[in-house]
Amino acid sequence: MSASHRFRVPRPRTAAGKVAGALATVGVAAAGLAAGVATERALVRRLKADPSDRYAEEVFGEQRYDDSFRLELEDGTDIHVEVVEPTRPVPGRPTVVLVHGFCLDMGTFHFQRKMLAEWGEHRIVAYDQPGHGRSGRLESGEYDLTALGRTLRRVIDRTTPEGPLVLVGHSMGGMTIMAFAELYPEMFGDRVVGTVLMATSGGLLAETRLVAPALLNRVGSPVLYMMSNAARYGGTVIDKARQSTSNVAWLLTRRYGFGTRRPSPALVSYVERMNSRTSADTVTRYLRTLASHSRFPALAALSGTPVLVVVGDKDMITPVTHSEEIVRRLPHARYVKVDDSGHVVMLEHADEVNAALTEFLEGL
Repeated sequence: MSASHRFRVPRPRTAAGKVAGALATVGVAAAGLAAGVATERALVRRLKADPSDRYAEEVFGEQRYDDSFRLELEDGTDIHVEVVEPTRPVPGRPTVVLVHGFCLDMGTFHFQRKMLAEWGEHRIVAYDQPGHGRSGRLESGEYDLTALGRTLRRVIDRTTPEGPLVLVGHSMGGMTIMAFAELYPEMFGDRVVGTVLMATSGGLLAETRLVAPALLNRVGSPVLYMMSNAARYGGTVIDKARQSTSNVAWLLTRRYGFGTRRPSPALVSYVERMNSRTSADTVTRYLRTLASHSRFPALAALSGTPVLVVVGDKDMITPVTHSEEIVRRLPHARYVKVDDSGHVVMLEHADEVNAALTEFLEGL
């Protein structure tokens, strides 16, 4: 055998060689990851520095309230509730109840609550859904939209046991109102004199391209089970991973939550903070109930009262077709489609949504 052939015979790698090779591989991967993180950080920094951001000085978060308390549910979950009394009360004006969506909190309605408080004629009730915001989490089991409908009833009974109501729901908040209507249809017309459904669905989740429940509904319960347990036993790890990739989360929120090409960086940051505060455990324990949501028959309870349906024309979470189906079943509803807006339409185009809400309330 020639010398050249002898040199082609592979030599056994020593332990030191294996370690060196492994370290080299890790080093290359780490370098690539660091470069990606640095690129994302630079991009986010540039986007956040937009000098035209109209909300750069807006103070998001807590707003004025006259009463704040924790409502304990039968399962032991505490619900954070805030009540704003009217400064210029008008007899007969309905109390406005704000019901937020998935992975958000009552701050979703920042501009609507601010407008209503300044208007001063309506009493406002806002609360954080179970597992969201300042409300507690379930000790065991999964979340259920029917239970959310009962939670809404508990909030109403505690804060507004009598008098007219207007229910305003965004996304999962709209689904909560539908579950409430399914359970308590007699409340509509007598107590509930108006309903506002923003960027929500009556049950067309299978058509949603980007909502995880739609995909998980097709692959079945074993995946839901594994996802649920993965979060339950490793939720802290998952949450830390989400925090460590905050720049990616910010970019994804900007891409999929908004419709304009250059949304307010302050608004994107505000929505991303609400998203990130929702634990992985809470997220996965809501998946099954969102995937199985189908309450078109419940909309019949709303047929005798005024309804306002609002959606962004570029909503990628609950697309326009969802709102169009609601309007088809409630032809008397007023339908407002907001141009260049995504899923958080009430934040992204607050002026247009507030104008529609004001007109709706004045017409009751």
